[in-house]
Amino acid sequence: MTPEKSNLIETAEVDIQTVLAEYDRESNTRHFDGIPDKLVRYMLIAFSLFVLWMNTISTWPEQIRRASFIGIIIFMALIIYPARKNTSKKRNYIPWYDILLALLGSGAFFYFVMNFTAIVARAGRSTFLDLTIGIVGILVLMEVCRRVVGLPILIVVSGFIVYAFTTGFSLKRIITHLFYTTEGVIGTPLGVCSTFIVLFIMLGAFLEKTQIGSFFIDIANSIAGFASGGPAKVAVIASALEGMYSGSSVANTVGSGSVTIPVMKKSGYQPEFAAAVEAAASTGGQIMPPIMGAAAFLMAEMTDTPYSTIAIAACLPALLYFTGIFMMVHFEAKKLGLKGLSKEEIPKFWSLFFRKGFLFLPVIVLMVSMTGIEGLLPARTPAFAACLAIVTTIIVSSFHKDTRLNIHSLGSALQNGAKNTIGVAVACSIAGIIVGVVTLTGIGLKLAGGLLSLSGGIPIIGLFFTMIACIILGMGVPTTANYVIMATITAPIVVKLGIPVLAAHMFVFYFGIVADITPPVALAAYAGAAIAKSNPFKTGVTATRLAITAFIVPYIMAFNPNMLLIDTTAWEVVWILLTSIAGIIGVSAAMEGYLLAKMNSFERIIALVGGLLLIIPEIITDFIGIALIAAVAVSQYLIKRKKNNLATPAVSK
Repeated sequence: MTPEKSNLIETAEVDIQTVLAEYDRESNTRHFDGIPDKLVRYMLIAFSLFVLWMNTISTWPEQIRRASFIGIIIFMALIIYPARKNTSKKRNYIPWYDILLALLGSGAFFYFVMNFTAIVARAGRSTFLDLTIGIVGILVLMEVCRRVVGLPILIVVSGFIVYAFTTGFSLKRIITHLFYTTEGVIGTPLGVCSTFIVLFIMLGAFLEKTQIGSFFIDIANSIAGFASGGPAKVAVIASALEGMYSGSSVANTVGSGSVTIPVMKKSGYQPEFAAAVEAAASTGGQIMPPIMGAAAFLMAEMTDTPYSTIAIAACLPALLYFTGIFMMVHFEAKKLGLKGLSKEEIPKFWSLFFRKGFLFLPVIVLMVSMTGIEGLLPARTPAFAACLAIVTTIIVSSFHKDTRLNIHSLGSALQNGAKNTIGVAVACSIAGIIVGVVTLTGIGLKLAGGLLSLSGGIPIIGLFFTMIACIILGMGVPTTANYVIMATITAPIVVKLGIPVLAAHMFVFYFGIVADITPPVALAAYAGAAIAKSNPFKTGVTATRLAITAFIVPYIMAFNPNMLLIDTTAWEVVWILLTSIAGIIGVSAAMEGYLLAKMNSFERIIALVGGLLLIIPEIITDFIGIALIAAVAVSQYLIKRKKNNLATPAVSK
């Protein structure tokens, strides 16, 4: 039996859809076949076409666009998602109450669409009918959120609504503010979702149909498959590449992990370590430019910062994150004496690149379109860039028979794009309620003031408390809604500590994302554990250790925004890049207890201190860090050479 067939057989033992349904609520859908399946398929395709029309031709007012968008989303969600997991196994079954809820929920938002002019003319003087419909719309939306996104974000939202009541606001004022203004459900998060994010989700769906995921794994194999512990390094590189278009840590973990985790186990890695590598790398995909799990566009809107600035600022932190995981994988492989893949298992890079390298073109077109080229091409809107990238994907897919998109695959891409949008849209609209309560009550400033008092005004303590809050609030929440919550609740706290706005938002975004691998609610780690058949909690702990960079870099960004490459020279960028990578190597070696040989406790402490000093973008700390890392490296080299010299005579005899 060939290695390839063996890997496929082991992968087949894990039901990928079952794992997704267990840890990714968006995958827990009803099953249809025959005519019902076709009807659902046509409904999803029609929605995708509607979105394309709305973003390219429509001149509707923003409120109508958003309300109609979420109205259709609610209808589709209640048709596709069951109330409980065990009912998802029934085929062609939709209970009457879900049909009723679908009509009531979508009808509430279309009531707003049809009566938009009259509602605006009333200027907040809502009628009893307005109030009733607003209550119904919000309650149905919350039920959809429970099914599609989960309870954690719903608990947070409920707490905010209760707070609004306790501060003296009437039911009428709260419902009017949350349902009929752009400060609530149809606020900025949903606006960004209905224009930018949905198009990038569709782009991801089209890219998936070109088999770009398999291409990324093959590319990663050709680059790192031969190295010590090659399969784990392949997982890191592949997940980083897939993160450019994937918007879910869990989906990324399961998608690439179904291939990489079995191979890692076969190469000698423990199941917990193999699952943790994939989970940590896949979670890092959410901080990977240019899309950053679609949070980049929300961040541009909420910080009033050009998208190109955010994409550039995120580059070095993302590079350090993946470098840290890569080096830990390397040191673990060296410590265990693991080898790479055989030549027969490794595809040839240039042959692969010339055969399918054109699949990178849509991503290149996307980045160039959004950032522009000074003096040649003006920067375009994210919506325009996404549409152009979709067209590019369709064109370049025809270059090879294995990637060519036909009518069926085009329809399937539109269908998957619509389906993948549901969870994100619901999360964005429900997160809008948090934004609405914050603007209505001013609770954001009160929370910031309270935390400042608790920290005594000491920045490092304030940042630590904020980090804990972000990890708790980010548990089980999708990337986009995760960022909205962080930007609304915790980012103002960091700004109050004197941290620049962009650095503050990056700080809270990072810690919101690492909740996916931080126990006790580490969904990405648990999904990886299900594939590896490992202990979920141990996998989460190991993933947290592998992602140690994500717990260090945000503090550096906060105290020295040079890490974000803002207002820096070319020389400063090169120096920061080199010293930061050296620092990450030092930290990774200390965490794994191996550099050139096994390290004792004293060497690990010196390497850790030196690594941390190197990550801080300051000249003095850089030189001290270099000296400490060099001292450990020289010591390790001398010890290793001495051992080799002692071993050589024994071999010759």
